[in-house]
Amino acid sequence: MTAFHQRVFSGVQPTGNLHLGNYLGAVKRFVALQQDYECIYCVVDMHAITVAQDPAELTAAIREVTAAFVACGIDPKKHIVFNQSQVSEHAELAWVFNCVARIGWLNRMTQFKEKAGKDRENASVGLYSYPNLMAADILVYKATHVPVGEDQKQHLELARDIAQKFNNDYAEAIAARGIAGGAFFPQPEPLIQGPAPRVMSLRDGTKKMSKSDPSDYSRLTFRDDADAIAQKIRKAKTDPEPLPSEVEGLEGRPEAENLVVIYSALADVSRESVLKDFGGAQFSTFKNALVDLAVARLGPISAEMKKLQSDHAYIDAILADGSARARAIAKPVMDQVKDIVGFIRS
Repeated sequence: MTAFHQRVFSGVQPTGNLHLGNYLGAVKRFVALQQDYECIYCVVDMHAITVAQDPAELTAAIREVTAAFVACGIDPKKHIVFNQSQVSEHAELAWVFNCVARIGWLNRMTQFKEKAGKDRENASVGLYSYPNLMAADILVYKATHVPVGEDQKQHLELARDIAQKFNNDYAEAIAARGIAGGAFFPQPEPLIQGPAPRVMSLRDGTKKMSKSDPSDYSRLTFRDDADAIAQKIRKAKTDPEPLPSEVEGLEGRPEAENLVVIYSALADVSRESVLKDFGGAQFSTFKNALVDLAVARLGPISAEMKKLQSDHAYIDAILADGSARARAIAKPVMDQVKDIVGFIRS
């Protein structure tokens, strides 16, 4: 990894049953980043337990996300794939950041309000403070770039604020160690690769595709085989009109727009290009083409995932190797933090 000058960190929660939205919005982009960056991809299992989890299901979900990373094309030998809880420096740095970040900063985090809902008093402290852990995830590797969607921009801004405040609070101790510029932690930059495709439910084009939807027909998942993919796409909600020839014609037609977005993202072409080929066609024709495309793109990933998931020893070995390599980066950083803060260490 010495050929790379910039380091990307990103994490995915082990929620289980990853769907097409997860793939197009995150994992597919992670694969592309490997060409230009040193990449550290983390299964953030410590974040997962901010809400109640079944332990056996969490174990399976950690392995499933790891299998998805590898099946989609992330190379765990050239880059680092690991699960967060195996590298204790994440938790150690998060505590230091708990003492650097201000309550007012966390009070402004919109995701806590959304996830805690009306019953905030019963939310876990972890759910409230997990943006500090997210900052530690990034900064313990001194990552230079973080791929972010709209919902994560606020958290990256907080990580930058925490880095700046740590550098300011401990400026003298940092300078005493001869660190150039007095900036121990970098200001990680958002890595924006263009707007991620917004993948909506196959049953309701006004709602995001989600694993929590009660209908299994609302989503395409990595567990679906070719027959399931075909059945779900053919049953996807549409409207009675044929496809328009121009993008403007999709306005007010959420289900039609969603299927066009999915096709364009899987084929790596523009929506304009899709409508140039299929404008005026009935949905039955378009759906058949989308089935062929989705099976060609997702079928091999699904098959490889199933193969990988059946071999727990192989997946666990990837995580153990990745964790050891991640710790080799994180431990020296955390040792320096302890020295800067004034802790005595052996």
